[in-house]
Amino acid sequence: MTDIARLATIQEYFKSGATRSYSFRKEQLVNFKNVLIRNEKEIYDALYADLKKIPEESWFTENGLLIQEINYMLKRLKGWMKPIKKGANLVNFPSSGYLYPSPLGVVLVIGPWNFPLMLALLPLVGAVAAGNCVVLKPSEHAPATVDVLKKIIKEAFDEKHVMLVEGKGSEIVPAMMNNFRFDHVFYTGSIPVGKIIYQLAAKEMVPVTLELGGKGPCIVEKDASLKVAAKRIALGKFSNAGQMCVCPDYLLVHADIKDKLIELIRENIKKFYGENTEGAYGYCKIINENRFDKLISYLSQGEVIAGGSHNREQLFIAPAILDNVSLDSPLMQEEIFGPILPVFTFRDKGEALKIIHRNPEPLSFYVFTNSKQKEKEWIEAVQFGAGCVNNTALHFTNPHLPFGGIGQSGIGSYHGKKTFETFTHWKAMMRTPVWFDPSIKYPPLKGRLGLLKRLMR
Repeated sequence: MTDIARLATIQEYFKSGATRSYSFRKEQLVNFKNVLIRNEKEIYDALYADLKKIPEESWFTENGLLIQEINYMLKRLKGWMKPIKKGANLVNFPSSGYLYPSPLGVVLVIGPWNFPLMLALLPLVGAVAAGNCVVLKPSEHAPATVDVLKKIIKEAFDEKHVMLVEGKGSEIVPAMMNNFRFDHVFYTGSIPVGKIIYQLAAKEMVPVTLELGGKGPCIVEKDASLKVAAKRIALGKFSNAGQMCVCPDYLLVHADIKDKLIELIRENIKKFYGENTEGAYGYCKIINENRFDKLISYLSQGEVIAGGSHNREQLFIAPAILDNVSLDSPLMQEEIFGPILPVFTFRDKGEALKIIHRNPEPLSFYVFTNSKQKEKEWIEAVQFGAGCVNNTALHFTNPHLPFGGIGQSGIGSYHGKKTFETFTHWKAMMRTPVWFDPSIKYPPLKGRLGLLKRLMR
C-alpha cells in the first residue's frame, strides 16, 4: 500500500471516533512510555551512531524529556479534556458558554536531525493526548535513529493510528501535502524549509506550527555573576556540539568584563571536555560532512581566540570562540548551529540593540544580570520567542512553559498543556435554557433601539 493510500486509511480510522475517549488516549500514552523504556539501550546506541551522544546526555535531552512529558500529560489529561465553562453577555441571559476540546484529525509531524528522537516524538505525544491520528516524518539525516523510531512506533501504536514515513524530506513531504489535506502540520527545522512548508500548507488552508530558529543573542551585563554565566553559557553553547536551535548564537558582553568572561568560558570548556576535546566523553560530532564544511568556513570569518581544531574524518570541531567578526559576514547573517561562539562588546543597551536588530525576532534570548531593572528593560526591548535570565537553553526542558518563536523564528508554541492545545480545536458552544424567552429579541424591533443599546453595552 502506498503512503497516500495509507493516509486515507488513517483518516477513516480517525472518523470512526476510536481515538477520542480518555481511556484510549491514556492507554496509548502509557504503552508509548513503556515502549520507550524497553528500547532504552537501542535509543542510546542510535543517538551515539548519529551524533555521538552519550547515554547521560541522551536521557537528559531526548528520551528522558519524552518520558517527563508523557508523565506530565498523564497526570493532567482527564482535566484538560473536560469542557471549560464560560460566561454569557446580558443579551443572551440566562445562557452559558462552553469550550469543548476536540481533536483536529490527521496531523503531520516533521522532525529534525539535531534531536532526532525527542523533537520528532514530543509533538507526537501531545497530538496523541489530544486524540489525533499522526503521520510522523523523521529526518533522514539521522538514519540510526530512524531505524529505532520505526521499531518504537510499530510496537507502541496501531498503524492506522500513527504512521511513520521514511525518505528524503524534500520529496516525501510535498508529495504527501499535495495529495492529502492534513488537519495540522507541525514542523521543526530551518527557516528556509519552514517557509516551503508554510507555502504548501497555505494552498489548502492547513494550520501550521513552525518551530524554526534564528540568531539568539546572549547578553552579559557588567553586574553579572561571571563564574556562573561562563559555566551556563558554555553548557548551552557547546552541548550537542552547538547543534541546537536554543544555543546562544552569539555573545554580547559588556566591554569591561569581556576578557575575564572569555577566560572563564575557556576554563569551563576544559572542565567539561578535558584537554583533548576530540577524544572527550560526552562531546558530540557534527551530523554530516556538508554541515562540517559549512561550519569550517565560518572559522575564517573572525579571529579564533579559543579552540577551533577540527577533523573532517571524525566530523569533529572543538568548541571555538571568535573575536573581531564583521557584522556583515555570513557568520552573522545565518544561524550558526555549531560549536562556534562569536563575541561582541557593548557599553550601553542601545549599542547592543543595534546588533540584535540586524537579526530580529530570535527564537531564544538570554541575559545575565543581577539587576531586576536591567532584566525588565531587556525583556521589554527585544522581540523573541522564549528565553532565560541567568541561564541558557534549559527553559526548553520546563513543561510548564510554552516554547515557540515569533516572526521569522516560528509560528505557534508547544510543551506541556500548550502541546495539547496546539493539537486541539476548541468548539465554542452556548447553551440556552427554554424556561426564559423574552420577546425583546424577536421582530418587530421597531422602537427598541434604546433598550437594545442598554443590553449590548
